[in-house]
Amino acid sequence: WYDVIWTLLSCVDTGLHYDRYLREVIDFLEKDQHFREKLHNTDMEDIKQGKLAKELDFVSHHVRTKLDELKRQEVSRLRTLIKAKQDLEGGNDIAVDHQALLKQFEYLNHMNPHTFEVEDLDRLIRSATNDLENFDKERHEEFKKYEMLKEHDRQEHLKTLDEEERKKEEEHYDEMKKKHADHPKVNHPGSQNQLKEVWEEADGLDPEDFDPKTFFKLHDSNGDGYFDEQELEALFTKELEKIYDPTNEEDDMVEMEEERLRMREHVMNEVDSNKDRLVSLDEFLVATKKKEFLDTQWLGFHDTLEQNQAYTDEEMREFEEHLVQQEEDLNQKAVDLQKQRQELEKQQEQLNAQKVELQQAVEHMERLKTLKVEPPPEVHIEGNAIPEVHGYENALPPGHGATSKEHQSPPQEQLEPLQAHPEGADQNQGQHGLPQTQHHLPPGHQEIHRDPNSP
Repeated sequence: WYDVIWTLLSCVDTGLHYDRYLREVIDFLEKDQHFREKLHNTDMEDIKQGKLAKELDFVSHHVRTKLDELKRQEVSRLRTLIKAKQDLEGGNDIAVDHQALLKQFEYLNHMNPHTFEVEDLDRLIRSATNDLENFDKERHEEFKKYEMLKEHDRQEHLKTLDEEERKKEEEHYDEMKKKHADHPKVNHPGSQNQLKEVWEEADGLDPEDFDPKTFFKLHDSNGDGYFDEQELEALFTKELEKIYDPTNEEDDMVEMEEERLRMREHVMNEVDSNKDRLVSLDEFLVATKKKEFLDTQWLGFHDTLEQNQAYTDEEMREFEEHLVQQEEDLNQKAVDLQKQRQELEKQQEQLNAQKVELQQAVEHMERLKTLKVEPPPEVHIEGNAIPEVHGYENALPPGHGATSKEHQSPPQEQLEPLQAHPEGADQNQGQHGLPQTQHHLPPGHQEIHRDPNSP
């Protein structure tokens, strides 16, 4: 297992979403001598039974501490991803159950987010092994989608042409297909002829001196005693160059990578006897003694595509239905976004109007402040003085002119109570702050006391 994971990680991005975490864990386990030896001496069956993971208890304290740190960082990263996904889906105000959501990530024990334990290593091994086994399958599916989309776009383009232009386009398409199919013979991948061609053209050696063991050591680029998937695929470059040229219109480089993948899978199926995704020297030497090693021509993807498409008619129909649904969803989303935009613009207009009204109100208040008149001073009455009253001069009887402000008569309203209650006049006058009559008669006028019973 170690060689499977390590050689893959040392050469290529696995495409796994936990690729970095996987690489860092393996890198630190590699630094522990005891664990490194166990990795090399453990077979796949022991790995499946969890025996390798138990060896984690014997690694150094420094490595365990670093593994704890790596796990905490990975859990934090996953929580950040969960939060970001929730924000995109508009659930900002909803409480997040991180423990429940972390269950979907099976490559670590989410119940213990702080330390890297035996269970974590066991989960990581199982998940990585399973996911890497599906890696090629996913690549094939992506290529199939690519081919269907390419054909879909071609058909859509033809619909935009008139009859004459469509005929020319179809003729050009058929011409490119024939031109692509016209290429030199392609050797069977992993066959004697194919390897000898590499020996001669890439290594510069005499094909008559071809030696399988020497060939293996020459192309085991990292010297680990195995051909990994990338080292195998590199052996097919010369064959692929016979079929594909990036400068030619008829040659599709995406199809070339699919061809490379199929060549490698074919060799692995024939040579990798223990199915560990690696070819050991012994497996390679055994394969060179089989009759298949003498096979000549390779009928690969580029040849079979003429008779058998990369997809079925049913798959193409479902794919186009999916595209139609996607287009409808995008159109609906565009309509919804347009409505949201209009609503936002309306709200902005309302806000602008409110802003103008508020600004006008503030300006009005400022004008009122600048135009405000000081209030009249308060009138203070001292003693029995009568406050100055305006507007009653014309109400005096004939011949009673106002001689001074001190002798002005009070208003009629104040005189009426005095006439109605003569016996309380003096008291009322005092209460109303009016002068008492017996003390303020003009000189030469005596007060006449009348008998109440007299007429």
